[in-house]
Amino acid sequence: MARSKKQKGKIRIGFFIAIAAFICAFAFFYWKFNRPSYVHYPAFGIPIPTNYAIHGIDVSRYQKNIGWKLVKEMEIDGISIDFVFIKATEGLGGVDVQFARNWINAGEQELHRGAYHFFVPGKNGKTQAQNFIKTVKLSKGDLPPVLDIEETYGVKKEALLEQLQHWVKAVEDYYKVKPIIYTNVSFYEKYLAGTFDHYPLWIAHYKQPGQPRINRHWHFWQHSETGRVNGIEAFVDFNVFNGNSIAFENLLIR
Repeated sequence: MARSKKQKGKIRIGFFIAIAAFICAFAFFYWKFNRPSYVHYPAFGIPIPTNYAIHGIDVSRYQKNIGWKLVKEMEIDGISIDFVFIKATEGLGGVDVQFARNWINAGEQELHRGAYHFFVPGKNGKTQAQNFIKTVKLSKGDLPPVLDIEETYGVKKEALLEQLQHWVKAVEDYYKVKPIIYTNVSFYEKYLAGTFDHYPLWIAHYKQPGQPRINRHWHFWQHSETGRVNGIEAFVDFNVFNGNSIAFENLLIR
């Protein structure tokens, strides 16, 4: 049965209404999940070790869109954010969805940047290194690349160390600088001690008075995972550098 002009008009109007509704819904959800979370806090929300001069944070996609200008401007009792470690890659091919944005915007605020790779045990170390290398372009003034290793996923120690060494060698050969090793105290002592003692160490150990409990020199200490920073809606990890400004400068890419 042929439709009348009036019926065709109603169908056409209904079609355009449906399209408009879809566009509005898409725009709303895009805004909801991607809008900048530029919040302000009266303080960092955690005890800050005061016997360190250089403080920083580390972030990933879990912190969503970050207002880096607010991060840079925040200062409480003379303490401000001087550096940031940013998640870049994971495993064989994963790239953090916020990495490119965080890397550029943190750099524009003249924060010292570092990029880290979340290592997945049982996956080829060289291939994981290539994932990091093709993603991260380091420049003068950046922090050395970071290998984040926290779990074994059932991989035996010997096999784990072999794959970690493959990653470290490939990255060190490419960037011409020793990578930083990130892990927690118990993991380091159980799996890494004796093998990576000559690499810079970034150690996680929470609720400790003054310093992490580890029997070797360390460069960075992640002392809390529940800090607050202006410009970041979610909790954020807090870190300190173990040294003065000269030691910090000597660690940077030249």
